[in-house]
Amino acid sequence: MDQLIRLLTLQDANTRTVLLGTTILGGASGVVGVFAVLRKRSLVADAVAHASLPGVCLAYMVVGDRSFAAFMLGALVMGLIAGGFIAFVRAATRTKEDAAIGLAVGGFFGLGIALSRIIQSTPGGTKAGLDGFIFGKAASMVSTDAALIGVVAAVVLLGCVLLFKEFRVVCFDREFASGQGWPTLLIDMLLMMLVCVCTVAGLPAVGVVLMVSLIVIPAAAARFWTERLTPMVLLAGVIGGTCGLLGTALSATLPAPQSGLSRGWPTGPVITLVGTAVFVVSLLAAPERGVVAAWVRRSRLRRRIARQNLLRAVYEHLERGGDFARAWTPAALEPGAVRGLPAARRAGLVRASGAQLVLTTEGRAAAARVVRAHRLWELFLITGASLATDRVDRDADEIEHHLSPELLAQLEARLAAEGRLPAGVPRSPHEQTAGPAGAGVVDS
Repeated sequence: MDQLIRLLTLQDANTRTVLLGTTILGGASGVVGVFAVLRKRSLVADAVAHASLPGVCLAYMVVGDRSFAAFMLGALVMGLIAGGFIAFVRAATRTKEDAAIGLAVGGFFGLGIALSRIIQSTPGGTKAGLDGFIFGKAASMVSTDAALIGVVAAVVLLGCVLLFKEFRVVCFDREFASGQGWPTLLIDMLLMMLVCVCTVAGLPAVGVVLMVSLIVIPAAAARFWTERLTPMVLLAGVIGGTCGLLGTALSATLPAPQSGLSRGWPTGPVITLVGTAVFVVSLLAAPERGVVAAWVRRSRLRRRIARQNLLRAVYEHLERGGDFARAWTPAALEPGAVRGLPAARRAGLVRASGAQLVLTTEGRAAAARVVRAHRLWELFLITGASLATDRVDRDADEIEHHLSPELLAQLEARLAAEGRLPAGVPRSPHEQTAGPAGAGVVDS
């Protein structure tokens, strides 16, 4: 409890530094990650992160001491080399981009592991702390590290603001931008440079292995909540910053995994787990693109289709007798249409009359609307698309359930302008033996 109070009140200077650094890093990573994900360059961040390890090792070999600035510079240079390697392999050979990224990840990371082992075997090499760059070690972050992360985040955010229009066009329509004379290759390189800078800055916090999650997860989670780019960028920044803040707080307050251990949960993995939890919530609960919302829409559509199929089948069955108030039995209909009977009864469209069923007043009106929409669409397909009458029923049945009132009004206006809009419910073209389609009318 005392540790939680100290965390909430920010009494510990190291806690303030780590919280500030990871929050700023998460926000900047989320913002630039949106453009990387939309441009389908998210895995490049993974390659850059893995390629930065040999850069850190080479920087240590040159400097001979643990220097955060030198490590970042070496990681950035090697990350840019990895990005250039991917672009070269993709452009100069027939190798696909995913294979090129795999080559970069495996090759550069393998080189980094080899160099790290060489350094560890030298006198004083264990003090370099290079293993912390693999999985991250945010707890060792000092004020100068957080200040450097803040500078990097400011540069990344400023670059995204200044190049927002260019990134937007390239992400959504690169061919259009190229046709308009935009330097799409340069814009792509600038985007990848911002991704590289942000990735390298996050290595001490979340490490080589997990840094890509801080780039991808906030952007992917924000994508579920909005269709517009500006709110998506802002939301991804908020999600990234929140993941950094909550992950750091949890790692500092959660009890150690095993009794007797002095160290708590590692910060980098906890930040990633928080981001994963946010993504799962977004995946399930987003109002438009979430899994639950999609399932609800599909369920409603299935019930509506079943109800409309039932009403059309009943209407056409009663139409042959000319009495729409006549009772009927489910056995008179096809089994597929009967599936909509429970939903129709709950909606008050059908009621029992002894052992039989009848359409209510609302049911007759609803059935007439369904059949009218179906046959108007049949009429349009026959006269406008030149479909044969023996095939038009199936095609119209696939479309009629998705006709919105606005689209149906447009269809009626077009048929009226052509002088082919019948009054009431047109007769089925399959039952006509003479005359133009839709010439007859059934009064419901």
